Amino acid sequence: MKKDEKTAKTGQSAVNRRNLIKGALAAGVGAATLAASDNLGFNIRTAKAAGTTWRIQCAWAAGVFGYKIFKKWADEIVERSGGELTWTPFPADAVVGTFQMLDATKSGALDAMNWFTLYGAGKLPVTVFLSSYPLGPRTEGEWDAFYYGLGGLEITREIYAKQGLYYVGPIQHGPNIIHSKVPIRSIDDFKGRKMRVPGGMVAELYTAAGAKTTLLPGSEIFPAMEKGTIDMADYVGPAINYEFGLYQVAKYITMGPPGQMSLYQPVDLMDLTVNMAVWNKLSKPMKIFVEDEVHRYSHLHFAAIQKADQDSWPLYEKAGVRITRLSADDVDKFTKLAIPLWYKWANKDHDAARVFKIQLDYMMSGSLGYITPDMIKGEKLTT
Repeated sequence: MKKDEKTAKTGQSAVNRRNLIKGALAAGVGAATLAASDNLGFNIRTAKAAGTTWRIQCAWAAGVFGYKIFKKWADEIVERSGGELTWTPFPADAVVGTFQMLDATKSGALDAMNWFTLYGAGKLPVTVFLSSYPLGPRTEGEWDAFYYGLGGLEITREIYAKQGLYYVGPIQHGPNIIHSKVPIRSIDDFKGRKMRVPGGMVAELYTAAGAKTTLLPGSEIFPAMEKGTIDMADYVGPAINYEFGLYQVAKYITMGPPGQMSLYQPVDLMDLTVNMAVWNKLSKPMKIFVEDEVHRYSHLHFAAIQKADQDSWPLYEKAGVRITRLSADDVDKFTKLAIPLWYKWANKDHDAARVFKIQLDYMMSGSLGYITPDMIKGEKLTT
């Protein structure tokens, strides 16, 4: 084929595809068509570019790898939406404190937020069951099954709507790990240790194990460890924690048995949540676009974090940080401590109970089998 003929055919194909996408948007077609067009490498465009701008704060501190991923995604939205939507990203604490993001998004001080879902536990008990909790569902696939196969997404959106919020979707991150000044080789070694935790059920689990727990945002972990205010801290994965410099103040990392990096948060989910009034101003095609973007970003974010984590392990080794692992026996002991806490938090309100019941049935099913009837004997859902 001659060069000019090939160019003409390629140009005609591009025009046809762009016209197909515009037509699909005008007709308000479903997410599958929009996702397919996006995979072709074209921007999602609408006939009317409203130029809406959202102020979005995330839970990542400025400069760390997590924030770089988030900012890159946010910066791409204006082009990918054909100019109809712009996201102005902010790092942790830039507009409001990390734990104030929920209220700020409800009030409109922020248009949207990207945080760790568990941070809402103090105001919305159900959020304990919207991200991984101690010895609950243990893999990314299980949580995707909950949200996209077992009705979790619809229930979560219903719950958030009562708060004046729209839960767009979960964002996969990866397991959390524990950095410690002393080696932790069994559940008994947590006794008496001053430990930073994210709150909620995780805090209660380690309190039950004998630790003295405290709640701190991620940005305050390093100075607290350096001053000796805490002996150990859970936070996200190895790559981000290396950037925070935790290897300088804690020479041990504690994880579960091989294959279980974290017993308490093996799948530390984030999310994108939007003020409901702000969400309702979007056109239907743009709502579909944002939902698809979050689903796409979840996969990209997870993969990027895992790659960075793998790259960080040699750095820890070079810094003289040692890894200690708990045993299968410790897993059994932690499970016995965790199960009563599951029911305690599930019985805080009706929404928490119905979400937990879906997950409990899944964990007791032939697919997983983590939990057997004798393990929950005497426990009841009362709400």
